[in-house]
Amino acid sequence: MNDSVLVLGAGLAGSEAAWQLAQAGIKVDLYEMRPGRSTSAHQTDKMAELVCSNSLKSEAENSAPWLLKQELRRLGCLLLDAANAARVPGGQALTVDRDLFADWVSRKIKTHPLITLHHEEVEAIPDSGIVIIATGPLTADALAKDIARATGVDRLYFYDAISPIIEADSVDYSIAFRASRYGKSIDSTDDYVNCPFNKEEYDAFIDGLLEASRYEPHIPEDKTPYFESCLPIEEIVRRGRDTLRFGPMKPVGLTDPRTGRWPYAAVQLRQENLRADSYNLVGFQNSLKFAEQARVLRLIPGLQNAKFVRFGQIHRNTYINAPTCLTPTLQLKTDPRIFFAGQISGVEGYVESIATGLMAGLHAAALINGGQPRPFPRETALGSLCHYITGADPKNYQPANITFDLLPSLDEAARKRLRHDKKARHAEVCRLAQAALNDWTA
Repeated sequence: MNDSVLVLGAGLAGSEAAWQLAQAGIKVDLYEMRPGRSTSAHQTDKMAELVCSNSLKSEAENSAPWLLKQELRRLGCLLLDAANAARVPGGQALTVDRDLFADWVSRKIKTHPLITLHHEEVEAIPDSGIVIIATGPLTADALAKDIARATGVDRLYFYDAISPIIEADSVDYSIAFRASRYGKSIDSTDDYVNCPFNKEEYDAFIDGLLEASRYEPHIPEDKTPYFESCLPIEEIVRRGRDTLRFGPMKPVGLTDPRTGRWPYAAVQLRQENLRADSYNLVGFQNSLKFAEQARVLRLIPGLQNAKFVRFGQIHRNTYINAPTCLTPTLQLKTDPRIFFAGQISGVEGYVESIATGLMAGLHAAALINGGQPRPFPRETALGSLCHYITGADPKNYQPANITFDLLPSLDEAARKRLRHDKKARHAEVCRLAQAALNDWTA
């Protein structure tokens, strides 16, 4: 067996996997096709580039995303160190300057003496040695076809969308106001810019959205799956005129200083970088044509003169049917020298992708050292994530974010004792998870 591990893809999962292997004293050949060949979503050749949101989810204690990040920190996660170094205000979310984040990771990977970076496209799975496939949801066609051959199933896919970014100085602050929902923020500052609507303004915006032209997918629409947690706004509004008011435009917890009341609806803008010169429209991923985006999004109060740094986009995400072909240690059932990590493995979300990269790296390290990879405990967020992607119903499989629904239920005595206190139940689940991880690492 080769004395190095091949990692395909230097995104979130691939970078984390390579780092874990190198930190374990194992040589890594890391392959990344950019910049020679880019994708429809990437804009740079940097490692761990964030292409959609710049948020790594909630840091609220005893939430499911917090638990997953706590477990990753416990295990020495490189990319969470990068997030701390590149953090920008984002309320209770771990929000980063995406350029600084990618620069930090790229520098760490490039300077590690055991990691050799190859800017080359790999068109087929290597036929020997330990391999971690972390090529992401935009895997190039040639390799994707070989992955389909190796997994023995047709490729699955769903459509995902990216939110627009605008220049901060194009916001009209006589209308927009700064506030975090219910005043909650990481440092007692108002981390979001809020664009408030009255009913008439909301109705005009919805009319404009419903009339707007969009880019059509390359397959018939009735066969186009979207990831439910990241629906384009035009898809959400098709389900009813008020769906946006109860989704990404919910006004609860935001008091408009002009009226002293919650607005009828609101759009939140989140700081994109440390310079605070651009803002991301939170939850406003869409597939509208660029000219239509400019027209419709300028109907948002406070954004009538918005200047766009990046328009929203739609792209196809590819992933394998993990329940049919992966073990709980992320190994291919038919060829255990091959690991999958990141969104192609069947998880959704930045932190989840990082998590599978870390786990694949640790498991591959165990294998190359002559041991057997040990699954993470079911009680942990890491173990529960793997349990879902390898044990879900393969007929109706869709990628998953980490939620408490994926973790084991408390025993009957604990459920009875804490039946009236949801926060206490979540805290107990987190306590049990952290205890299980401590036992696993002992």
